[in-house]
Amino acid sequence: MRYFLIAGEPSGDHLGGALMAGLRQLDPEAAFEGVGGPAMAAHGLESRFPMEELSVMGIMEVLPKYRALKARIAQTAAAVAGMNPDVLITIDSPDFCLRVARQARALRPDLRTVHYVAPSVWAWRAGRAAKMAQVIDHVLAILPFEPPLMQAAGMTCDFVGHPVVSAPLASLAEAQDFRARHAIAPDQTLLLCLPGSRRGEVARLLPRFGEALALLGHDHPGLAVAIPTVPAVDQAVRDAVRDWPRPPVLVRTGDDKRAAFAAADLALAASGTVSLELAANDVPMVIGYDAAPLTRWLVGMMLKIDTVTLVNLISETRAVPEFLGRACRPEGMAAALSALLADPAKRQAQTDAMRLTMERLGRGGEAPGLRAARSVIGAVRGLR
Repeated sequence: MRYFLIAGEPSGDHLGGALMAGLRQLDPEAAFEGVGGPAMAAHGLESRFPMEELSVMGIMEVLPKYRALKARIAQTAAAVAGMNPDVLITIDSPDFCLRVARQARALRPDLRTVHYVAPSVWAWRAGRAAKMAQVIDHVLAILPFEPPLMQAAGMTCDFVGHPVVSAPLASLAEAQDFRARHAIAPDQTLLLCLPGSRRGEVARLLPRFGEALALLGHDHPGLAVAIPTVPAVDQAVRDAVRDWPRPPVLVRTGDDKRAAFAAADLALAASGTVSLELAANDVPMVIGYDAAPLTRWLVGMMLKIDTVTLVNLISETRAVPEFLGRACRPEGMAAALSALLADPAKRQAQTDAMRLTMERLGRGGEAPGLRAARSVIGAVRGLR
């Protein structure tokens, strides 16, 4: 079969690469066209233009590039119509991908469409699913409670597993080597500080996280801290921690990050999928997050759930303490971290919730990329 795939950011590229590997395994004659990054290129995709052009977020970032993005939408839709694939597969990045799907379907009304990663309608803006159903036939969900919500909006949907369950984990030897290289004793408490991967998050959260860790350090003077960073925020993190009384270990590479996760005893993290990475490594955590005042107010008005931490949602527990919005204060986060260190029952409750989360996300089963490929092929055959 012929597949046109579109990914607009690195996380989507990784999903796309795994999906392409699965499609090639099930359909050796598969032909691919589309837009993607290095993970998809490794499986034979020649991207029609650099995926990085689409990796913009936020109104202020998008506005200067609006005309260029609009042109890319039209160009990509025309390419889809020109190829006339057996299926168009859009991967996350809904602002770009769904506009392409709409224009491509206007050119090819019989075009079959699949979208990978369901919108988080369980949290807010439920109307997005109905709008998506106007141009999407089938959805690949990465969270187990999403299929009924997509089906209610008029699309077919399969849960295909979350990519975190197939991500490589560091070995015990690698964790021990990480501690040795950074002069962290085997019995010394190591905390991961994860303030987010965007500049705004780092600017807003890292000062509060730093104050929380300073408070925690009064009662735990041997505390060691590691901060994984990404290139986009590396310098911002360096600047923010320059005056910390005890310099943290800055972790910059993928292998070192995996080793740090395996070596850690607990974490203070921004809300997001990082909670699942921590869960995969059995690292107890406290979650803190805040946004700009207007965003905080808008999200608060629309939010439909009492927790935003995926471990809590998937395990149907509230084992992970979270401090959101105005509650994202150093004193509360420090107290919650201290309680985790002092109370084995709290740590065990999180361990149980994290392991249940991984089980429900598909750990131990077929790889998510292969499950997604099987779902795509089944959906295309069902739509014929």
